[in-house]
Amino acid sequence: MDYFLKSRRLGFRYWTNEDFPLAQALWSDSKVTGLFGGPFSPEMVRARLTNEIRMREECGIQYWPIFLLQDHQHVGCAGLRPCPAMKNTWELGYHLHPRFWGQGLATEAAFAVLAHAFSSSSVEAIFAGHHPSNEASRRVLGKVGFEYVGDEFYAPSGVVEPIYVLRRQEWCSHQR
Repeated sequence: MDYFLKSRRLGFRYWTNEDFPLAQALWSDSKVTGLFGGPFSPEMVRARLTNEIRMREECGIQYWPIFLLQDHQHVGCAGLRPCPAMKNTWELGYHLHPRFWGQGLATEAAFAVLAHAFSSSSVEAIFAGHHPSNEASRRVLGKVGFEYVGDEFYAPSGVVEPIYVLRRQEWCSHQR
């Protein structure tokens, strides 16, 4: 499999229209998407996949599908999307199949995405948020260096969620 980005255990590639079965297995799972509006119907998954492909064409970024390098199992997705509310800022996101939770893969994926973002673009900051009951995501964001900056209503979940920012300058100073 051709990966444009690799970490110690993960390979990242781009979504294609042929990946609908992978997208369906991920985004129709209520354990994966239950805290942000899911599970999603096949039509909603198709729209989400189409949007991810369009995002790459328009912006060069997406929530890329990720795979174990060892055996190419689909782990989930991790990546970036534009953050319209904040200038020169992208949003970090990751969705993993439940069987891969608790193995450090979300943290590994987040580190790889952040390193890629700050080394291959001029983006100044990365934004992230999580459902207040998603303690695992809070821990991942802390491990990779995000700073809590407040709370914001997130329409897909219907709740006020904690939000975080990691600025290029902070990332670069921590990577030395």
